[in-house]
Amino acid sequence: MNRLEAVLGRLIAEEGPLPIDRYMGLCLGHPQFGYYMTRDPLGEKGDFLTAPEVSQVFGELIGVWCAAVWASMGRPRHINLVELGPGRGTLMADVRRAIGQTAPALAQALSIHLVETSPVLRAAQRERLDGVVEWHASLADVPDGPMLCLANEFFDAIPVRQIERRGGRWHERVVGLTDSGLTLGLGLEVEQPGGEEGDVAELSPAREEIARSLGRRLAGHGGAALIIDYGHLGAGPGDTLQAMRGHRFVPVTHAPGESDLTAHVDFAALGRALAAGGAVVRPALTQRQFLLAMGLETRFSRLAAGADAAAAAQLARQQARLAEEAQMGNLFKVLAATMPTLPTPYPFGP
Repeated sequence: MNRLEAVLGRLIAEEGPLPIDRYMGLCLGHPQFGYYMTRDPLGEKGDFLTAPEVSQVFGELIGVWCAAVWASMGRPRHINLVELGPGRGTLMADVRRAIGQTAPALAQALSIHLVETSPVLRAAQRERLDGVVEWHASLADVPDGPMLCLANEFFDAIPVRQIERRGGRWHERVVGLTDSGLTLGLGLEVEQPGGEEGDVAELSPAREEIARSLGRRLAGHGGAALIIDYGHLGAGPGDTLQAMRGHRFVPVTHAPGESDLTAHVDFAALGRALAAGGAVVRPALTQRQFLLAMGLETRFSRLAAGADAAAAAQLARQQARLAEEAQMGNLFKVLAATMPTLPTPYPFGP
């Protein structure tokens, strides 16, 4: 039993089984023993690999997208470049470099704001991002003003509730405690229409509140947001909660605080919440569609042109990892939300 498991055991003994969203929130964000409070989880030596860690090309293309959106806004003289959950700062470093090379006027206009709660990752970001960067605990703390907001693999780590239909009724899924340790089970009955026996549904009020807040910011102060994550565009597929440790899946109750916990993003629900806040939401693309439209193949071809055989092979593997349908290309989706008066940003419209 690790230290967080002992904390959770005492909490369950005092208050009863924990709903999945509370369990997930404690596993990831407990101030002493939470997963993101105690480690850098990224990279080959960590637990998972994100697209910015695969290749610099990912961030460079997003930097080009940001520059085009800024131009369509009328090139405001001051704009916040915000990233939610910025990892090691790799994406922001690549975005900023691409902006400096393609849109130097935007580089002068922007101020960088990182929404990050992990002290370990803040330290990594500080090391990677030289210059003036401001850190915030939440989007609400970011200064007012027009904004370009990036969220890559952010919403998948926001806690979800799970409910399961048994005996003709929906019940909260919970984490309880037995003699053998933490275990999944069913709790109190909840009201939910429809469903068939054995169905599992995931709900995330926390995700939706963040999205509504983001929508309000875009509608009130102007700008655009680009959200990239793995998930589904329509009705949810059921139980998508997963734990990963050392690039391998493990049970969600295994070593709490030492494994990454995520769930697929419901992009339809996320889009509704953004729109409820006042933003205009564009139909989502797959990551493959977005990156190919932004010039992925051309950029990799240019990098490979001056590379030796080994480097060219590595570049080919990186391109495949980002865009192939069987890898990140189809699983990951890209959603754009904008202020109401902004023209549809490329490549989200006709």
